[in-house]
Amino acid sequence: MMSALSAADNAQLFRELASTIAAARDELCRLDGVIGDADHGIAMEQGFSAASRAIDALPSDCTFADQWNAAAKGFLNAVGASSGPLYATAFMRAAKAAGARQALPLNEAPGLIVAMAEGIRSRGKAEVGEKTMVDAWAPAASAAEEGMADGLSVSEILTRVREAANAGAESTKAMVATKGRSARLGERSIGHIDPGAASAAMVINVIAESWGRHDTH
Repeated sequence: MMSALSAADNAQLFRELASTIAAARDELCRLDGVIGDADHGIAMEQGFSAASRAIDALPSDCTFADQWNAAAKGFLNAVGASSGPLYATAFMRAAKAAGARQALPLNEAPGLIVAMAEGIRSRGKAEVGEKTMVDAWAPAASAAEEGMADGLSVSEILTRVREAANAGAESTKAMVATKGRSARLGERSIGHIDPGAASAAMVINVIAESWGRHDTH
């Protein structure tokens, strides 16, 4: 029988996201201090904490769509900065992909990464190579799509997703920033990892680890 994720599993995922980002807050602020306003870690901590609280406040019979939409609203209300609308859009896309169900077959879960990445890319009007969180999200989504198309196990897909996200974030070191506040630095942004890509890789890693624990194959 195929493993499935429950709404309780999804709520736990967001608690793990909130705690992981909270623990990384200072490091993300340090990265942002080099090429931005040094507040990325604070914004991400506030956003994921609010998203997690919003999910925890839902009734026990809530659906995946309810949860992801609540996360979107919570994140957006907490974070007015650029990452707010981006993650809110990502979560709304995940809500649509997951649907009004209380269980999600595990083999459909990688599709949520694809949906979130597309939401971020379209909302932010960014492409790979512009030194943004898209440089982590887009490769992760491609890895998910390719893995599903090749019929790989969920664990194998998620391993590739994590590797792609981490490599994508690392690749931003060599890029010139062309979006956001760091764009004003031009060539001086080379040599520094984009904080948005760094936090995106953290988020994707937590998601992949959480879902991977449910793959019993």
